[in-house]
Amino acid sequence: MSEPASPGQPAVRHANKRGAARLAAVQALYQMDVAGSGVFEITAEYEAFRLGKEVDGALYREADAQWFRAILTGVVEDQKTIDPVIRQALTDDWPLSRLDSTLRAILRAGVYELMKREDVPVAVIVSEYVDIAKAFYEEDEPKLVNAVLDRVSRRVRGEGRGKDAS
Repeated sequence: MSEPASPGQPAVRHANKRGAARLAAVQALYQMDVAGSGVFEITAEYEAFRLGKEVDGALYREADAQWFRAILTGVVEDQKTIDPVIRQALTDDWPLSRLDSTLRAILRAGVYELMKREDVPVAVIVSEYVDIAKAFYEEDEPKLVNAVLDRVSRRVRGEGRGKDAS
């Protein structure tokens, strides 16, 4: 379900609490990457001042704080495992270092869930992170997120829709 937005702005979709947690985790991972902040500092900041709160006139949706923490700490703890999996799913002309911080955060969070949250269906994970990419990008980035997460899901779970990268 969507709400009309201001002229020139996309409609606002109501997200579930896990979806809001995923978006907040991506934003927190981005902030950690750009500002060099630590996981404990960022987790405390988001839980105290952002999740379900108004910040600079914008209302953050209520999020599943436990899900948020699990994604954030999971990505940080497993990044040395996650990044090679992403690199393997990217084409040779698009190394992980070439992607901007937001796209890296989206892919890291999505790959973490594919690898560690087998209780969540692949289609849900891919769809949620493609939607997050669409919130930040209008061009090819959501397609890239879809392709990378699909490739990873076939490798780590034996599920997916597309073809393997050659």
